[in-house]
Amino acid sequence: MGKDKQDLRKLTNAAMMSALVCIATLVIPIPIPGGGYANAGDIVLLVTAFVLSPGLAAVASGFGAAVADIILGYSMYVPGTLVIKALAALTAGLMIRWAKKHMKLVPAMIVAGICGELVMIAGYYGYEYAILENAVAAAAGAIPNIIQGLAGIAGAAVLTPLMERILKTKKRIED
Repeated sequence: MGKDKQDLRKLTNAAMMSALVCIATLVIPIPIPGGGYANAGDIVLLVTAFVLSPGLAAVASGFGAAVADIILGYSMYVPGTLVIKALAALTAGLMIRWAKKHMKLVPAMIVAGICGELVMIAGYYGYEYAILENAVAAAAGAIPNIIQGLAGIAGAAVLTPLMERILKTKKRIED
């Protein structure tokens, strides 16, 4: 396949994964007391981090999650979500590259997922603290984020092999 076709395939895959992050976030939003919501978007965010390059995963995940915030009416979270989800995907994407050199694939995905989700949890704690100016309320929001992160890690470990086949990016995660 020529370079132009490869670049087009990468961009198409990133756009599709961005849409899937948005859809997974929208499907079952669970409101959190004090603001925000928990969702299934982190499953797809981590799959995206594991099957795309870290940079593309960051753009696709940040954009997809931010669009979901806009659609759901959480406009005050859009800037934070864009940055936090992008950094979570970037972290997980970089960590999967390191971890798979040192361990088998499933443990590597778990380690990379934990690193990415810790960025998400800490990022939203900081963002909510800055918005709400209340450490207790921000800490209360961390509990659903922890649950969402754990679900994201488990779901991504199961779904990543399927998505690799769909995107035909097997070489990316195993190289």
